[in-house]
Amino acid sequence: MLLAYARDAERTLHSEFRGDLVDHAVFLASYHLESGREGARVLFGPGAEKARRTVLTADDVAHRLSQVPLPEVTAVALRSALADAVDAARYWQEPDGEDILVAAEPVRRELRRVAEHIARSPHTQWWTTPAATDQWSVGWSEDGTDPVDSTTAELLHDYRDRTAAEEVRAERDRPADPSANWSGWWWSTPPPRCSSQPLFDGTPAGLWFVEDSMGWERAVTRRMNIPASARVYEVDGAQAWAELCRQFSVEVTAQKRHDWYRTTGRSGRWVFPDWPRLSERYEGVHLTVAGYLAAAGTAITVDADTAITVDADTASVIAGWAPDDTYWLTDTVDLDSNDSRTWVCDTSGRHPSWVEEAHR
Repeated sequence: MLLAYARDAERTLHSEFRGDLVDHAVFLASYHLESGREGARVLFGPGAEKARRTVLTADDVAHRLSQVPLPEVTAVALRSALADAVDAARYWQEPDGEDILVAAEPVRRELRRVAEHIARSPHTQWWTTPAATDQWSVGWSEDGTDPVDSTTAELLHDYRDRTAAEEVRAERDRPADPSANWSGWWWSTPPPRCSSQPLFDGTPAGLWFVEDSMGWERAVTRRMNIPASARVYEVDGAQAWAELCRQFSVEVTAQKRHDWYRTTGRSGRWVFPDWPRLSERYEGVHLTVAGYLAAAGTAITVDADTAITVDADTASVIAGWAPDDTYWLTDTVDLDSNDSRTWVCDTSGRHPSWVEEAHR
């Protein structure tokens, strides 16, 4: 997200292409870092051969980052940078060249300047707030509804059975080598309905923050009816997620080991939260923006106090979640059938915008 913000800040000053800008340096450095790997970007056309011969390092990128003036933080620019970062999340593959680049110490050092600049903005205050009482569910189908014929309890029960059955099949059929070319269900989200709060312009966060999005340009949002007594577990970082896994854990090593090894580089035992058991204590689970930025996609250590028998280090991954997601685990929270809004994405400007259809 920090790199996306810095690149956008630079574009406000230089809308035309220039070879001495951060954008160009990031592209070339990332290209060489992932060159030769399966799925790596390919250069072709005019200038491709020169680009292949131009090797820029993390130090080069860091130097150019240090020269980028950081303008006053706006809510729109910050949201766009966060949306770009969420869209780039892919928890079933190895880090790409850009991921490797931003993890290099020279670049990390310069990105701290960007982080400190952003952290001083009042537009980040909501990143640490608990689940809002005003929540909206996003539907990407034409009528905005995700067809759900079962109760939440039935969905959770089915989810538990499928997870257990998948673990047995994966243990039997898949190789134990985590580096083997195998993939499966990589996410760690519960099955029931998800919602998020409205942002500064009234658009729900769920319209903007979508991992590996499909480029949807139309959505229908529906207000959630949330009782005042609803208990919501707050995931504000790695420790909060680890605590969930300590108290309510499900073994998923065989079915997750290949995807989660690729994305984290860690080999070992894996668990994630037992959502049906958690629903006995909480109506929902909320991931704060700060929690997402700090922990999503990382190997989160879970100690030996888990419910399963642990004979080695155990970990988990927040995968498939988006910033400000709240997943609802009981039917005490439901959709308001009388309050829905249709949105259309307008990509004609420098930053995209979601426009309520009735107001176009």
